[in-house]
Amino acid sequence: MWVLGFDTSNYATSLAVFDTNAGEVVCDCKKFLPVKAGQLGLRQSDALFHHTAALPDLLAELGTKADLTQIGAVGVSAKPRPVEGSYMPCFLAGVNAAAAFALGKGVPLIHTTHQQGHIAAALFATGERELFEQENLVFHVSGGTTDLLLCQGTERITPLGTSQDLYAGQAVDRLGVKLGYPFPAGVYVSEQAAQCTEKVHPKVSVKGVNCSLSGLENQYTKLLAEGKNPAYVCKYCLICVAETLTRMARAALEDHPGLPVVFAGGVMSSDLIRTYVSTRVPGARFVPGKFASDNAIGVSILAARKQGAWQTTSM
Repeated sequence: MWVLGFDTSNYATSLAVFDTNAGEVVCDCKKFLPVKAGQLGLRQSDALFHHTAALPDLLAELGTKADLTQIGAVGVSAKPRPVEGSYMPCFLAGVNAAAAFALGKGVPLIHTTHQQGHIAAALFATGERELFEQENLVFHVSGGTTDLLLCQGTERITPLGTSQDLYAGQAVDRLGVKLGYPFPAGVYVSEQAAQCTEKVHPKVSVKGVNCSLSGLENQYTKLLAEGKNPAYVCKYCLICVAETLTRMARAALEDHPGLPVVFAGGVMSSDLIRTYVSTRVPGARFVPGKFASDNAIGVSILAARKQGAWQTTSM
């Protein structure tokens, strides 16, 4: 069976098709929401509009890559997190489009959440199918979260730690916009950072499994004012994020020794962050950027699992 996934986050409109028999992603497509130069995101009303406008074209694009008549179930991220009161209007665009497709095809519609989609995509991309059946420490690091979670697969999620103020993705995006890059700016900050050969000495604020990142914005703003070149400042920002995650992971492993540590979310697309953390956190798993950033891949996988159409007990 093929399962179609919809995700309409605050960053991107995305669709994906998962083949339950082959256990692989057939195809996917994504379009980032347009943000005017100098702005740090969109109002929810604008995000909802852009998703609504983008979905027909993305469905048509997906139809050139896969035979959508084979779709046997549809999954959609209906809200940000699997907790009571979690809500963002932008997800309504995906819910409406997914419901219309499912009703038109006469196939089941499965609701899940954006965060669970991130987790599922990350677990899947490791190639270790057994991670879906066990406890893992999972970081969800993006523009809207810097969360450390204790997860039983994707079903039972217990928050362990988070940022007390600014999220990692916000810190990175704000730096990129300061430097004149379009939002979201993570890829441009990473490109700049890769050009820096100087060693940086990060100053971070971490208490156990919780952190504060507002000081990072003050630090890189001061560095820019002092005339430090953009490449150095970008590297400093990303290394600070990496050191923050490293300390949070180590603190969590003290209470949960031996558990795999899986990193999900758009910020984890950074090669610099991945390299830094992987040499300092035992059991760390990282996934390709396609699976780390906002996408519908995890949503399609979750829908397949909830339908009982894809088993994860063996590889």
